[in-house]
Amino acid sequence: MTKQGVALVVLAAGQGSRMQSDLPKVLHRLGGVPLVGHALLAGRGLEPCRVIVVAGHGAEAVTRAVARLDPEARIAIQERQLGTGHAVAQALPLLDGFEGRVVVLYGDTPFVAAETLAALAAHPADVAVLGFEAADPGRYGRLVVKGDDLDRIVEFKDADEATQAITLCNSGVMAVDAGLLRDLVGRLGNDNAAGEYYLTDVVALARAAGRRAAVVTCAEAETLGINTRAELAAAEAAFQARRRAEAVEAGVTLADPATVWFAPDTVIGRDAVIGQNVVFGPGVTIESGAEILPFCHLEGCHVSAGATVGPFARLRPGAELGGGVHVGNFVEVKNSILSEGVKVGHLTYLGDAEIGERSNIGAGTVTCNYDGVGKHRTVIGPDAFIGSDTMLVAPVRIGARAMTGSGSVITQDVPEEALGLGRGRQVNKPGLAARIMQALRDSKVK
Repeated sequence: MTKQGVALVVLAAGQGSRMQSDLPKVLHRLGGVPLVGHALLAGRGLEPCRVIVVAGHGAEAVTRAVARLDPEARIAIQERQLGTGHAVAQALPLLDGFEGRVVVLYGDTPFVAAETLAALAAHPADVAVLGFEAADPGRYGRLVVKGDDLDRIVEFKDADEATQAITLCNSGVMAVDAGLLRDLVGRLGNDNAAGEYYLTDVVALARAAGRRAAVVTCAEAETLGINTRAELAAAEAAFQARRRAEAVEAGVTLADPATVWFAPDTVIGRDAVIGQNVVFGPGVTIESGAEILPFCHLEGCHVSAGATVGPFARLRPGAELGGGVHVGNFVEVKNSILSEGVKVGHLTYLGDAEIGERSNIGAGTVTCNYDGVGKHRTVIGPDAFIGSDTMLVAPVRIGARAMTGSGSVITQDVPEEALGLGRGRQVNKPGLAARIMQALRDSKVK
C-alpha cells in the first residue's frame, strides 16, 4: 500500500450480449448478490479511500444497485463502450487530487480474493498486473515477461504463434500509481484488431517510459469471468461448494450440504445446525449453537445462540432473534426484535414489532403494521400471552404479563397484567344450522 492510500475502479459498463438478457451482465446474481457486488466486497478489503464504478449499458439500473451495495461508491458513465482503457478514462475525473494506488477490477469477475488484491496493491512495481497460469490459455491475453519484469501484454487476436504458446495469462486486474495512470491512459491508441483502447497497453507504454511493470499471480479459479448463463451457473455451483466446505470446516453441521445455499457475507458460528433446503440471502448471521430447521429462507437477519427457526420459516431484513427464541413453521418475521425466550410457534406474521422476554405469540397472530401509507410498530412487553388469531393493529402496545383473547382485534393499548378482548359476543341460534343445510341441499336438487 502507498501512504496516499488506494482507490478502486470497477469496470461494469459492458452489455454482456452473450447472457441473452435485458439485464446488465454485472447485475446477474451469484450467491444472491449482483456480480458487481462481489467485486466491491473484495475491493473493500483494501479499505479504499475512493470507490468508482464505471457504468454504461443499463447505467440507471447499475447505479441503483451500486447505491444499495456500497452507498459511498461513485458512478462514472461510459456512454460508448470503446474498450477498457476508454472505460478507465471515464473514471479519471473522479480521481482528481488522488495520488495513491489505483486498483482496477471487473464487475463480471467475482472470485478475486481480497488477499490477492492486497498483494497486488502493495507490489512495489509502478504497474502490477494480476496473472495466472491457464490450463487452457484459449483466447486470453498473454503476459510476456523478461526476467522478473512484465514486458508487455498481448491480446490473443493480436498475438503471433509464439506468443499464443505462452500459458501465463492476463486477468485484466491491475494496480497502477494514479499519476502514472493518468499519463498512460491519455496516450492510449486504438490501432489494433478490435479498434479499441486497451488498458493492457499501459504496460508497454510504462516500460517505454522507463517504469517497471510486474506480474502478481493467483489461482486460475480466482480469475473466472462470467459471460454466459452457463458460466454463471458454473460459477454459482463453484461458489456454493466452496462456502459449504468452509462452513463444515468451521464446525457447522449441514444436514444435507448440497441443498444449503449461501450468500457472500453469510456468517454461521460453530455448532450451529442447518437443516435441508435452507437458503441464506445477504446479511445473515447465525450464532453458535442455533438451529435452522429445513425449508427456511433467511435474509438480513441475526439469530442468537440457542434459538431455533423453522421448519418453513422466513426471516426478512431487520429480524433480530434473541437467545432461546423459537420461531416455528410458517412464521414470517420482518424488522422485528424478538427478545430472549420468545416463542412464536406457527402461522404468524410479525412485522415492525418488539417482543419482550419470554412472551408467547399464538398461532395466526398478525401485527397489522401497514395502513396503506406508512408502517407502524407493535410493542409487546415481557411475559405477555397473545392468544391465537389476534390481530394487533399498530401502533399498539401490550403491557408486561398482559394477555389478549383468541380471535381479538386489538386497536388500543393493553395495560400490564390486563386481558384485552376485541371480538363480538357469541350468539347461538338453536336448530338454525340444520335448517340452513337442508335448504342448501334442497336448492342443489332443484
